[in-house]
Amino acid sequence: MIKPIQQFYVDKLGVNVFKSRSDMGAAAAILTSQKIQGLLNSKDSINIIFAAAPSQNEMLKGLVTNPEIEWGRINAFHMDEYIGLDENAPQSFGKFLKTKLFDQVLFNEVHYINTTNPESECQRYSQLLTDFPPDIVCLGIGENGHLAFNDPPVADFSDLELVKIVELDHACRQQQVNDGCFNTLDEVPKQAITLTIPALLSARYISCVVPGSTKADAVRHTLEGDISVSCPASILRRHDDVVLYLDNESFKV
Repeated sequence: MIKPIQQFYVDKLGVNVFKSRSDMGAAAAILTSQKIQGLLNSKDSINIIFAAAPSQNEMLKGLVTNPEIEWGRINAFHMDEYIGLDENAPQSFGKFLKTKLFDQVLFNEVHYINTTNPESECQRYSQLLTDFPPDIVCLGIGENGHLAFNDPPVADFSDLELVKIVELDHACRQQQVNDGCFNTLDEVPKQAITLTIPALLSARYISCVVPGSTKADAVRHTLEGDISVSCPASILRRHDDVVLYLDNESFKV
């Protein structure tokens, strides 16, 4: 097992800091796989929500190469999708997860977000999450502190919806350029469908993987600031079972 160089709690949030991004991703994959197998020991099937972002690459690689995970007993979901982007575009989150994960192992079911009719899709996906309550969420934190596409202007810790249409703020759209997903800001869609914060926090376990220096400010606000929608990720400090995985660049507190 890869050992963190620092390990501590902030409120309920467990924080593990690793010396490199590769160590961080590998450790997150190992501990998440242990959570998966533990749940499968007590349930016939489980439901996992996955983030689609370059920050998740190392963790996803570790999961798909683990021969002990019983993927055929897992239903997969993703947490957000651009509106107005072709589903086969390389920047599509569904396409990302299909390439990195869904085509690599055989899930019981994979549920994609289809943005052709956004309002009806929010209802359909909300019903799916009601029928298949999430057991595990694998996510990251945005440069503006967002969770999924719950940016500070639209984040609501008491949201009554499970899935909704949101306007993406400038910092969120700029991150997509910084990550190399789009060449210019004008190419980044302005709207998306996202799972809300209550939907994400309803999972029994959350794995939060956040590498890189561009995330250092968001990590600092998550750990040191008030629990507030000004940094949506700060709400992770109230969940009963979350581990935040950081590397030596994202941990600059």
